[in-house]
Amino acid sequence: MKRSSSVIHRAVLAAAAVVIAVGCTPQASDPGGGGASPSPKAPTTTGPTADPTSTGPTADPTTAPTPTTDGKPPSPSATPTAGTPTPKALMGDGDESEQVRELQARLRQLGHFDRAPTGFYGTMTAGSVTAFQKKQGLPPTGSVDETTWQRLLAASRKPTADELKPSTTNKLDTPDARCMTGRVLCISKESRTLAWMIDGKVVSSMDVRFGSENTPTREGTFSVGWKARTWTSTIYHTPMPYAMFFSGGQAVHYSADFAARGYNGASHGCVNVRDRAKLSALFDQVKVGDKVVVHW
Repeated sequence: MKRSSSVIHRAVLAAAAVVIAVGCTPQASDPGGGGASPSPKAPTTTGPTADPTSTGPTADPTTAPTPTTDGKPPSPSATPTAGTPTPKALMGDGDESEQVRELQARLRQLGHFDRAPTGFYGTMTAGSVTAFQKKQGLPPTGSVDETTWQRLLAASRKPTADELKPSTTNKLDTPDARCMTGRVLCISKESRTLAWMIDGKVVSSMDVRFGSENTPTREGTFSVGWKARTWTSTIYHTPMPYAMFFSGGQAVHYSADFAARGYNGASHGCVNVRDRAKLSALFDQVKVGDKVVVHW
């Protein structure tokens, strides 16, 4: 009877040892800290183990400190450091604001921007910023971070109202290739200009503005479908003198609001012209069927 009790006692202890081995199987990853638990040999039990194909959190061998053999803590070089964060951009491609207008005016003071400020950050503005950054020994990113902005503020003065919104016509950019043949209204969103061109030569030019983000002016190649010297929008009930329609309800036309408020406003998709005299002369020259190119 004693022998039987002893055998039963040893069997119970052995079973407990198996249970403990399964419950204490070391995990290959620590969901809380991400560190790998040491495990000289892979367990052969059916308990939870690290699955190399699992998509759950696992230890990254490239982030663990390199162990040493002398008992000393790992050297600093063995512990990876976070990469240098990219400076946050204050202004960049596609932005449109009064701060961009000030940026352009300040760059113009320093000879890096050769046209009237438009408030739109496009490729020409990015190129001007890059030139300034190179001169200042800054990374030539083409976008404005805090360091670039502070350097520009220190190198220039506060622009006057006339510098921010000059009355002179914006400088034309390089004509789009589609504008180089025939009779074309070549309209650039980048420089905010309209150039009336015949066989690659600019006959006249004028400032323009476009639709807002919610009512953008369509881009592409079109033709003048019809003209109206006096016209009132049937949707917005506003005057559209010297209207030349090129894409559905979108047209080139004079805008009294543009003449009064400049780029503080926007159209509902049309190409607004603020110089009535120039547009009047252009209206008499343009024919139905003439090409219209709207591009960046």
